[in-house]
Amino acid sequence: MRSSTPESLSTDQLPAMTNTPPADTGPDSTVQPPEAGVSTFAQQASEDLTYGDIVWTQFQRNKMAVASLWALCGLILLAICAPVIASSQPFVWETSSGRTYPWFGSLFDRLFFENPVDIFFNLILVLALPIGLLGWLRVRSIRAMNLPKRTRRSRMRSEARLVVLGFLGCFLLVLLFPTQNPYVNYRKLQERMEANGEQVEAVFPPIAYAFRDTGFRNLEGPSRSHILGIDNSGRDVAVRMLYGIRVSLTIGVVAVGIYVTIGILLGATAGFFGGWIDIGIQRLIEIFMALPVIFVVITLIAFVDRATIFHIMVLIGLVRWTGVARLTRGEFLRLRNQDFVTASLALGFRRRSIIFRHILPNALGPVLVAAAFGVASAILLESTLSFLGLGDISAPSWGQTLREGYSSGKWHLILSPGFAIFFTVSALNLMGEGLRDALDPKLRQ
Repeated sequence: MRSSTPESLSTDQLPAMTNTPPADTGPDSTVQPPEAGVSTFAQQASEDLTYGDIVWTQFQRNKMAVASLWALCGLILLAICAPVIASSQPFVWETSSGRTYPWFGSLFDRLFFENPVDIFFNLILVLALPIGLLGWLRVRSIRAMNLPKRTRRSRMRSEARLVVLGFLGCFLLVLLFPTQNPYVNYRKLQERMEANGEQVEAVFPPIAYAFRDTGFRNLEGPSRSHILGIDNSGRDVAVRMLYGIRVSLTIGVVAVGIYVTIGILLGATAGFFGGWIDIGIQRLIEIFMALPVIFVVITLIAFVDRATIFHIMVLIGLVRWTGVARLTRGEFLRLRNQDFVTASLALGFRRRSIIFRHILPNALGPVLVAAAFGVASAILLESTLSFLGLGDISAPSWGQTLREGYSSGKWHLILSPGFAIFFTVSALNLMGEGLRDALDPKLRQ
């Protein structure tokens, strides 16, 4: 005699049993027929949630982390739009000789913007609108194809990589073929021409000063024309604070990118292969962990004739990779004996493919959290070096302004960079905490 348990039922009967609502015995009750093809499992499959969707949903529940993310987006926007807000070059310059547009020509002028960091952000400023518009149109066209979510995202990622490579190619071309025009102080030139009775029409940015412009009254406090005052060298503090965002964000991101790359390579190698390779890499990690980072960086910078922000980024990246290496090693030790790794080895996949395409994506969670906190640490370290006089003197660093405030005792030179450092580091730390909580499965609801 066959059992009447659910295992003996046919698959045709299962949807009817699971989806038929209980009958209502009321006088006006009507029995609704079950909808065809609708089930709990079908609904979950239609959502097709990725791991990124789950993490982002959890991250959004942390209001402080979301607010910090928006604050960082605001800082990035200010860094990109800095020449639009503050520049000594007018958008339009019209005299009896004709009309010119000096502001556009100054964006890639290596005599006006010496640091490649400024050229990088200026290139983003120029290409952001066309790339954003084309990207929006392309995303709409891909979504109109009615492809599965994972397929759509895979295609978008592939095309985004091409856009990034194209942007880097443009950046290299701008660096290899620089433009150099004689520097003209249009503000003073306008004053001289108007004093001579010549007619001049000029449209300047809201703050008509560059971060290198001098000639103002030294150590003047905040005023209507200089909202954050003047530093020891007669330069506008507000403009230097604005362009200092570029320096801080670049050093933080690039330095972290360098030491995350080193840490992932060494940690993945140690965790996957184990044995004497693991022992050797662990000893190397312990040696670097025993070195005091700040003193090592100061010592190495002392051997450089003229320290630049790129020297600082490379040095920070070469000495701060140990934490990422240990995290990556621990994740690889946990994952290397999982079934999907064993199956990949049995199928004959190359070890490089197993490490970077199968294990590494599942081990990046703790690394991303460490990177978020690492950007804040790198910004603090760069500000410390600039405060000690070991930074790039040609870059408008917040630490330099703080040092001038300390030496002169002027409150406006201490408060502005101090608050900027505190705000940026706090936002990065809060975002890192939110990312850590979002990646922790124990805290998901």
